[in-house]
Formats: sequence, C-alpha cells, structure tokens
Amino acid sequence: MHSQSFYNSVRVNSTRRHLLIKYLNAHFYSSTAAKKPFDILFFGRDEFSCNVFKQLHDARDVWKSISIATNPDVKTGRRGSHLSISPLKQLGESLEVPVHTIPRRKVDFRDWVPPPPFTNTNEPHFSDPASETRLLVTASFGRILRPSLLRIFLPGQRLNVHPSLLPAYRGPAPIQRALMRGENVTGVCVIDMMEKKEGIDAGSVWACKSMAVPENATFPLMSVELARIGGDLLVTVLRDMLLGKASSIPQPPVSSITPHASAISASDARVDFTSQTALGIVRLSRAISHQRHITTTMPDGRTLQLHHLSVSKSHDDLGPVEPGWAVYSPHTRTILINCADGKWLSVLKLKSQDRALLTAKEWWNGVKGLGVLHGGMLKLL
Repeated sequence: MHSQSFYNSVRVNSTRRHLLIKYLNAHFYSSTAAKKPFDILFFGRDEFSCNVFKQLHDARDVWKSISIATNPDVKTGRRGSHLSISPLKQLGESLEVPVHTIPRRKVDFRDWVPPPPFTNTNEPHFSDPASETRLLVTASFGRILRPSLLRIFLPGQRLNVHPSLLPAYRGPAPIQRALMRGENVTGVCVIDMMEKKEGIDAGSVWACKSMAVPENATFPLMSVELARIGGDLLVTVLRDMLLGKASSIPQPPVSSITPHASAISASDARVDFTSQTALGIVRLSRAISHQRHITTTMPDGRTLQLHHLSVSKSHDDLGPVEPGWAVYSPHTRTILINCADGKWLSVLKLKSQDRALLTAKEWWNGVKGLGVLHGGMLKLL
C-alpha cells in the first residue's frame, strides 16, 4: 500500500499526518531490478529452515545458483555416542545442493569465509564489490552474522524469514513464546537483515502474512505451517525484486508492551503449581515439549517429567485442595494435579529422575510403595 493512502486511512491531524508520511516515504523504496536470477546463500539448520528452503529450491526461476551454510555435525549423548546432523544439511545433500558447514564455536564463526561466488578465492577478505545478483537468506539460523559478512551483499539483498508479526516476538523463539501466551493470531515476515548494533529482527519488512492459531496448536504443527507461509512469501518477494517492483517498509516502533521472544531455557520448563494455571501449563507443553520436558519436583527432591498434558474436567469429589497436590484418577487413568486456578492438570505419562517413562497407573503404584502419600494424595514441590 502506498504510504499516502495508508496514512489517509488513519485519523490523525494534518500536521502529524504530514510528519508520518515524510518519515515513511524516506524508508519506503523499490528495489533495483536484479534482472538476472540470484546466486543465493541460504543459512539455516532446523526443520523450519528445511521447509522454507524446499519452496525456495522449487522456485527455479528466482535463482541461478543456490548453496547452504549450516551447523557442523556434533557428537552428543554419553561419550559422544550419537552424531547430531543438521536437518538442513541432510536435505541439501538429498537435493544435491552444495552444503558448507560453519565452525562449531561462535568465536571461530567470526572469521568464517563464505564459498564462491560470494567471495573472491584469490582475495578471501571480500575485496570485490557486492554484486546485484548475490542474495543472502536466513531462516531459523540461530547465529549472529558479523557486519563484514553482511556487507558482501547489497542492502535489500540480505533477507530473513521470521515467524512472527513483527515487531512482536523479536528474538530466537517466536513460535514458542506466542503459543505460551495463548495468542490467537501469529504470522511470518520477510525482513532485511540488520547489523547487531541496529537491532535483532529489526529490519524493514518486505512482506508479511498473518494466520490464525488453531485450537490445541503445538510447536511442530505451527512450525510447518509458518514455514510454508514464509517460503511462499520469500519466493514472492524475490520474484518482485527481479521485476523491480519489490518494496519494504520500516517496522512500527517497539513499545513497553510488545512481547519479546527470548530463547527457551531450563527454567521455562519447570512448572510452579502455586502460580501457574492448568491451561497455562498445557500451553507451555504444546510450545516447548519438543525441546524441553515439562518438569516438577518430587518430595524427595528428584525431578519429575510430565508428559501428554491436558486440562481435566471439574472434580468436585476430590474436595478443595492446595495447588500441587496430586492424585491418581481411575476414571481418566491419569495423574491429576491441582493448579493455581483450582483446575486440575491431567498427566498421562510420567518419568521420575533416573527412571523409565511410565503410564500414570504404573507410576502411581510405585509412589504408593514409597509410602509418601498423605490421605491418598501426593504433594509435588
């Protein structure tokens, strides 16, 4: 939408409208037509990255060459018994796309040199001028790109696919944080990549699309759908760039109530029944259980994982109890835990520290054997 038409629809006084239009026009620009398809360097790592990349790869009209930069293989588990491989690396190899791995340590990534045609092999310090056909794309990459790396690419040709309606949920965990807050609407933006000092996820927006959050939505389901939308938007933006009709617009300013999307930590996964509602804990599980188990603490101090959570119907027969008290329900075949709002959290499976994952009945029978029940109930910390 042209800036004049946009602000004519907003009821502001004429002086303020004039200033707003002047500001917007200063940041509203059409891209220079690339004419030739792009040489694309795509940074990513996870399933979100993969789903965006598939759509970009299928759009053969927008690229002349395409390469992947992703995380290296990492040994995990006891004594490095398991090799964790970037899903994007595996996808790239299956599509016979060149895959380049970045250094494992962030400090070493600062000196990482991109492959040709993005650098001059004879002069690896990027002495050659940025080309109008070079394009950088990131999607759920998880690393900060240094200024000298960004400057290999022309302004407006450093794009990021971000799964939120910016400026809301800037940061590394936008899908998780939106689900945790119970948002009804979210979306995807294709934005300019900025230098860190200019702000994370603060670049001008080339395209944006919203979507309703389905009832009982989980991170894996939302990630797939938002990546599909993001891939579509990215391809549309690139086609418009090639035609010389693409344009971007600055993000609205961040306010004190704009939600942020900080990384998910272990503390996010620890629940407190005295302060959290049953629905809030269920939302938390839908948002982060793919990466961190929802946990509480047993009376003996051991960690207890809670799996397959839902809000249970009213149980007036159990009487009023304090938050944190748990009981086994033969009717639902789940462990019921009272929460801060007086409602009951239903837990289908549980895993005590250093023990196997058990059904609710199996776990409850084990607890009874420990003799820690009080009036047929167990108090979780």
